[in-house]
Amino acid sequence: MRHTIAILLQNESGALSRVASMFSTRGYNIDSLSVAPTQDPMVSRLTLVTEGSDEVIEQITKQLYKLIDVVDVFDITLHDHIEREMMLIKIEPSTESTEELNEIISNYSATIINEKNQLMIIEVMADSDVNNNFLTDITNLSKVIAIARSGPLALAKGISKTSL
Repeated sequence: MRHTIAILLQNESGALSRVASMFSTRGYNIDSLSVAPTQDPMVSRLTLVTEGSDEVIEQITKQLYKLIDVVDVFDITLHDHIEREMMLIKIEPSTESTEELNEIISNYSATIINEKNQLMIIEVMADSDVNNNFLTDITNLSKVIAIARSGPLALAKGISKTSL
């Protein structure tokens, strides 16, 4: 099962490396990873997505708490939550599909953020499944040149854990 885990860790050199190393030495894969400072500049929030049974995720959590830099760990997947991923797509639209392409962009609440040299960069922010559907829909109407995805960010609804 796919799990989105939030980790608060000390904002120090090597902290992210120690978390990633813990995953690799135990044979766990990280599907996506995003790190940024919290409102406390001494603490960063790491959001990662991994696959595993509940038992595997419980073991990962225990191992994370053993790392000196880790302040808190929270499996967001176990709670009602909101998850978003930003995706930037550079496309070369076909000239005959402009109207249909604009309709798809509007339906997904996406935004054209750049048009230059017959190329277009589109930004879409939704959950991963919606982003995948958007990508499928526009692939039929244009040539995809490049894709950049942030990986999901998530917050649990209604839970008052600090920064998690």
